[in-house]
Parts: sequence; structure tokens; C-alpha cells
Amino acid sequence: MNISLLVTGAHGQLGRDVAAAAARAGITRIHAPGSAELDITDSAAVARAISLAGCGSRLVVLNAAAYTAVDTAELDGAAQAHAVNALGPANLARACAVHQAHLVHISTDYVFPGDSAGPNLADGPTAPRTVYGRTKLAGERAVLGSGASAHVVRTGWLYGAHGANFVRTMARMARGDGPVRVVDDQHGNPTWTADLADGLIALALTADRVPADVLHCVNAGATTWFGLARAVFTEVGADPDRVRPCRTAEFPRPAPRPANSVLDTTGWAAAGLPELRHWRAALRAAIAAGVHVS
Repeated sequence: MNISLLVTGAHGQLGRDVAAAAARAGITRIHAPGSAELDITDSAAVARAISLAGCGSRLVVLNAAAYTAVDTAELDGAAQAHAVNALGPANLARACAVHQAHLVHISTDYVFPGDSAGPNLADGPTAPRTVYGRTKLAGERAVLGSGASAHVVRTGWLYGAHGANFVRTMARMARGDGPVRVVDDQHGNPTWTADLADGLIALALTADRVPADVLHCVNAGATTWFGLARAVFTEVGADPDRVRPCRTAEFPRPAPRPANSVLDTTGWAAAGLPELRHWRAALRAAIAAGVHVS
């Protein structure tokens, strides 16, 4: 397959699964540096990496590098969040434009205010309420305004086998005793990074035939964190009734969480890209694959 893939942030939760999905899809030229090996805030390093990775074949750059500590960003991490989430994508887009590479940039539900009555549309109004969301939106705009061939793919509520995430936390708590309180007034699409990775590779392989520049990709269906927690307890053989609902207001955080993070994936399906299975089936498969094992 005459394509090279450069995955930035490849040692993270999503990046690892993207590299694995690329190999399953038959891509043999895969460059997968972690953030310590390729700092996307270093414009010279980015230009050098893209120049070398694309030598002799069509290059797709998939940016999975991000600053995701949403509460820290709100307190004292704004500068670092801006560097990684806004300046980093701008560096990647600039180099992709020069070397005629295609950029797939991963973004987030946090670019929306979280107060819509229905699923957030890909072309709907953005109004982030957090530092993290504002820096991610700045990254989107830098990519789309760069002149590079690019897609922005928004996703949310990710969990996988690598790193800390809600599913792994709930599985660990399920091994204990007593009740666990989880918010039941935030809604979203739980998304297994392995499923998302397969979808992203499908986009990378057909990017020249996908006209929309902003897409949403999540597992189908929606629930609350409470609903997801109960499902995790069920899948690992614990009593789901130990999970008790509560309100967001009972657990104030520095960064406000969106009440509605549900993403509309109509554009993804319309582009002929493979739709991700229902979140409940994905969770069952992820637990069976050991995603919850620490």
C-alpha cells in the first residue's frame, strides 16, 4: 500500500491504537513517535519529521497529540495547553501544506458549549466554556485555515487499554465494596479507542474522496457517566446497583463539564466511512479484550 502514516502522540491512549489499526489495514510505512520523540510545538522538528516520513509515498499525518488535563489547564496550565493544542496543530498543518501531506487532526466535544437540545452537529455553533476547549478550537481553526489538505475529526468520552480513563477507573472501583457515586446529568458517546482508530485509518485511506472538512466519529448511541459506570460494573461481574446517581453540582470541578457532549455523526456516514458500533457492544468487546486490566 503506497501510503506512509505519521502518528503524533503515538504513545498515548489513542495513538497506540491508531498505529495498531494501521498495521492491521496493511500500511507498512508507519512512523509512530511519542511526544517525547516528536514535540509538535517545535516547528523545526515537525517540518523535519514530515519531510522524512513522506519520502517516496503519499503521507498522511494523524495528530493524536494533545494536552488533555482539563482541570489543570483551567488553573495554571493554559500556556502549555495552548502550545500543544493550538500551536502544535498549526505547525503540523504548515508543514503538511509545504510537503503536500494530508493532515487528520483529532479534536473534541469540548469545543461546544454543551447546552444544545440535541446532538451537536459538525457544522453547529462552537462556544467552548473551558481553557481546554478554547485551545482545541484554536487548533481546529489553525488547521482549517492553513491551506493544507486536512480533516478535523471530533470525538469524545474515549477509553482504551492504555493510560487512565473512566472505564478503567470504574473497573478498578468495581473490585472494591460499597456504593460509588457517579454523575447522571452529563450525556455523551462512550467511545473505544480501538474502534475509533479503525475509523480514522479508513478516513486516512480515502481522505481524497471525503469532501467534508469537519467530521464527528464516536461509537453509536449515548448515555450518561452513571449509565456507563453501571455497564462497566455489569461487564466485569460486579453489582451495578452499587453505582448511585448524583448531580454535577455535587462535584464542582475547576473546568465545567459539558452537559451534552453527544456528537452527531451524519457527515461521517454520508462520506461512506464505516460507522462505529453501538457503545454498549463496543464496551463488551473492550472488556473481553482486557481493556480494564491494570
